[in-house]
Amino acid sequence: MPFSQSSQLSSIVGFLEQFQPKSLLDVGIGMGQYGFLARTNLEHLHLFDIDGAQVQQRPREDWDVRIDGIEAFATYRTPVHDYVYNQIHWGNALDILPGLADKQYELVMAIDILEHFTTQEGLLFLEQLKRLASRGVLISTPKNFIHQEVEANPYENHRSLWTQTQLAEQGFSQILNNEESWIAIHPLDNA
Repeated sequence: MPFSQSSQLSSIVGFLEQFQPKSLLDVGIGMGQYGFLARTNLEHLHLFDIDGAQVQQRPREDWDVRIDGIEAFATYRTPVHDYVYNQIHWGNALDILPGLADKQYELVMAIDILEHFTTQEGLLFLEQLKRLASRGVLISTPKNFIHQEVEANPYENHRSLWTQTQLAEQGFSQILNNEESWIAIHPLDNA
């Protein structure tokens, strides 16, 4: 669905606050939940000019963090997208990712996206995410297979289940604590 399990929120936001990326690619943005959390927690007070009793929003061009996204299903677009993201690529991530330049984002994240690909597609997807990141990649995927078929949006169908061993084989060896999902990090050598 266009949002993810709430049990992941604090772990992922905590990681973002610790990592402090200045550029972020959010793949599979859905309704923009993680983009919004990243914007508010990474920009923080920089979103506003505060002078005593006076406060105003800072212009987007003054923001410190670039947050781009990819989403296959344009019907999920909300006003959050227009506020939060610097740029959104609309379409299938497997088609878009190869056209993006190497290492252009400090952090690439794909929250609850991997299970929507077949295992073979997922391996290609993970390689593309790692290619785009200069410091690290964060992904999450359910620990148990959840049957999901959405006639209105086939991108939502679940096609694979991933184990901790499979993720580790792809370099995602750091796992954040969560009962429902693997929240896995691929730190790059220069991170």
